[in-house]
Amino acid sequence: MSAATTPVALPRANAAKGFLRELTRSKAGFAGFVLVALIVGMTIVAPFVVSPDNPTDLERIWGLPSPEHPLGTDASGKDTLKQILLGGQTVIFVGFAAAAITTVIAVVVGALAAYFRGRFDAVMLQITDIVMTIPQIVLLAVMGAFFRLDSPAALAVLIGVLSWPVLMRSIRAQVLTLKEREFVEAARLLDLGTLRVVFVEIVPNMASYILINFIIAVTNAIYALVGLYLLGLAPLAGANWGIMINSAWIQGAMFNQDAVLYIVAPVTMIVLLQLGLIMLTRSLEEILNPRLRDR
Repeated sequence: MSAATTPVALPRANAAKGFLRELTRSKAGFAGFVLVALIVGMTIVAPFVVSPDNPTDLERIWGLPSPEHPLGTDASGKDTLKQILLGGQTVIFVGFAAAAITTVIAVVVGALAAYFRGRFDAVMLQITDIVMTIPQIVLLAVMGAFFRLDSPAALAVLIGVLSWPVLMRSIRAQVLTLKEREFVEAARLLDLGTLRVVFVEIVPNMASYILINFIIAVTNAIYALVGLYLLGLAPLAGANWGIMINSAWIQGAMFNQDAVLYIVAPVTMIVLLQLGLIMLTRSLEEILNPRLRDR
């Protein structure tokens, strides 16, 4: 039994080692990978090691850092560090889920529009132009006012379905080029079917481009989510970094010297996560693009 599985396990292990080796070629990119891994790991592990109980203590309103509260307390006397440790789940989930929805819609619509052309292509381009002419934050604000966004999944769907047009146009342009290649013509002659030609023969050749744009979509989704919280258009229940920024704004934390850490802490976490994702794309570009890898 073990002998049979060895030939499969070794190539996978070698591939993982090769990927990590390539990842370390760019110091900035590897630093971004480590930063993202630490923040995501923190949000996964924190609920298991940090008590969710964060009682109000009116005697510690805007408390300064202390051994008991390393980052001080908020306007209700609640521990700021606990809110930071437990507040990343929604932001990260919505960021990655919305990016996945955006990427799937853009790839499917863009690839099919480029492959079929004709009326379908014209209609999709018209819809894309209409969505792109409306500022995203305004569109999100309007949609947020009409629909109940009472769950992270609803927020992810809203942001995801409104963020695909730019990537869709890029995917369409890529497919227009790839569909004229010899391997696509061969697949057509073999009558493999439209879906197989598009999603098995064409789309995998854009895997690196799609992956990098997925990470960029994560950063855009996180900014959009924080914008919704800042405007008060997302439910301000529970504790996450976006809600902390909204609370700091409403309670005038930026004008209170004792409350500086309460507003700086969530902003710092969001900035570090975004910085890590952007730096990570540099390594992925070098790994997935042979021209950059050979330099």
